[in-house]
Amino acid sequence: MLIDLHSHTWPRSHDSVLNPDDLVVRAKRAGLDAIVFTEHDTLWDDASVREISEKHHFPVLAGVEISTDDGHMLVFGIDKYVFGMHRSDTLAKYVEAAGGAMVAAHPYRRQMPWYVRNEDDYQQALQRAARNPAYQFCDGMEEVNGRGSEKENAFSKKLCDMMGMPGTGGTDSHAIQDIGKCATFFEHDVTDMQSLIDEIKAGRFYAVDLRMGVAK
Repeated sequence: MLIDLHSHTWPRSHDSVLNPDDLVVRAKRAGLDAIVFTEHDTLWDDASVREISEKHHFPVLAGVEISTDDGHMLVFGIDKYVFGMHRSDTLAKYVEAAGGAMVAAHPYRRQMPWYVRNEDDYQQALQRAARNPAYQFCDGMEEVNGRGSEKENAFSKKLCDMMGMPGTGGTDSHAIQDIGKCATFFEHDVTDMQSLIDEIKAGRFYAVDLRMGVAK
């Protein structure tokens, strides 16, 4: 299954211009099998997500993108935002208690050097990124971000490889042109939030850049 694990809609995400219905229609048209709404620090209620899913006859799930002091985390399985989740260790405790899963979003941000004088500088940047305290709580890392450049996503892939962490793909859609660029391929069917969490925890997935075709 091809699932976009990272997307934003207005008005729940203030920086998005995407209507939820438009996002679902275009994701379906792009050949995806499901999509996950991950608004900024804001959760959808189950009834609203189910209504959109049934309206379009397309699987829609909802996680959340939590802003922490150690970076942004895609979280699946929690049902509310609690003060203190801006600290990654506190967030991790709530995710664990809920039986959820957590993926580090766009790990290249504030980690990849703008200018690299030599390979040693690049490797040192990777090593600094790998010491991010939040990553010890993550089940995966966003290897391909639809809004990231080729160089930025290459940094994320190298970081995944260095840390031995599985990589996801998500468009990070905020506008129409973002939709359908990349996704996460799941080896087993994902039918609801619990099965999504189970597959993430099991590591049975890999990132796919749909601009380069789908690897089977």
